[in-house]
Amino acid sequence: MRLTSSVFQHGDNIPARHTCDGANVSPPLAWSGAPKETQSFVLVCSDPDAPGGTWYHWAIFNIPKGVHDLVEHHPAAGASPPQARNDFGKQGYGGPCPPRGHGPHHYRFTLFAMDAARLDVSRTADCREVEAAARARSLATAELVGVYER
Repeated sequence: MRLTSSVFQHGDNIPARHTCDGANVSPPLAWSGAPKETQSFVLVCSDPDAPGGTWYHWAIFNIPKGVHDLVEHHPAAGASPPQARNDFGKQGYGGPCPPRGHGPHHYRFTLFAMDAARLDVSRTADCREVEAAARARSLATAELVGVYER
């Protein structure tokens, strides 16, 4: 399975537009090569370089199996598929915002191809809950890493 973005390549810098220093909108993402048994998708974005441990920026789940992309600036409020509460305490995408002078952070966008149409979590779940449930039911994963430093 492959996960890509039209605004940055794996290992490259995430454009400021998609961070707290810009418009703070989600980047466009697209995927291909999912197993034929896939029933839905889950996407999680996290920063393992955060000073206090992994920081979760976004989780969107129960993405229908026929969907193979997310447009830039995916809406948070009232959007479908559901989105988890991130570590900023908000539902939806919260862009990279590392501490100034902390060095480069690696933001991992992880796509899970799921063996079920719906993830067994509540609509008020946080990103950690969504990721744990996704790992338990995943058929395959793909990862896209972007870098950002302030």
